[in-house]
Amino acid sequence: MDLKLTGKRAIVTGGSRGIGKAIAHQLALEGVDLVLAARGQEALDASAAELTAATGRHIVALTVDTARQDSVDAMVAQAIDALGGIDILVNAAALPGGISPATALDQIVDAEALEDINIKVIGYLRTARALAPHLIANGWGRIINVGGLNIYRTGRPVATLRNVGVAAITKNMADELGPKGINVTAIHPGATRTEKTDAATEARVASWSSLGRMVDASEVANVVTFLASPLSVAINGDAIPVGGGLPGEIHY
Repeated sequence: MDLKLTGKRAIVTGGSRGIGKAIAHQLALEGVDLVLAARGQEALDASAAELTAATGRHIVALTVDTARQDSVDAMVAQAIDALGGIDILVNAAALPGGISPATALDQIVDAEALEDINIKVIGYLRTARALAPHLIANGWGRIINVGGLNIYRTGRPVATLRNVGVAAITKNMADELGPKGINVTAIHPGATRTEKTDAATEARVASWSSLGRMVDASEVANVVTFLASPLSVAINGDAIPVGGGLPGEIHY
């Protein structure tokens, strides 16, 4: 299937490692030129060089702190200038599992909870808000927000909150931007194999998926790549779980 992505241009926040890097890799394999955006310049430069060598696409590394609007605005402006425009935004800049480890009300630290929301929910809004006028002017675009399967579980109140927030902003943006040619979707990964996953962790979480194994970041990236393509036009405002299926749960 031709995903019709050759020549498209994307920003992937959180693109220097993990799921974000895997998404960037798969997009580049489909002919997309990219800006990788994250906080650490050294990791960004290494990932950009690696993906350029592997795919032959034009890949630019730009630092950004999505907790600050001025940093986001500067990154988006530089990305548009570097690639001559942007068509796709993947929001993946967040700490996997979240900052707050709280499992009960009396463990919640306000500063941790607010930082989690500021980076993952408001940070996604900041980046989309900065890029939206450009996408609207072009009359086409895709925004994909990376949430998490904690949206469906209790036991981690702040983790649940931030992923519910991702789903909520996704639907709001989809209703606003859909008529302007811009589809907005979300994915909810579970435990995902990345470059840092060890064998003990993989064995421990295997039963968390109906597949009986951990989902690989490249498999998550395949779904995102379809959502980024023109062929995904029928999906807008919805969130797609990409954790291999949650045993015993039915979502409808």
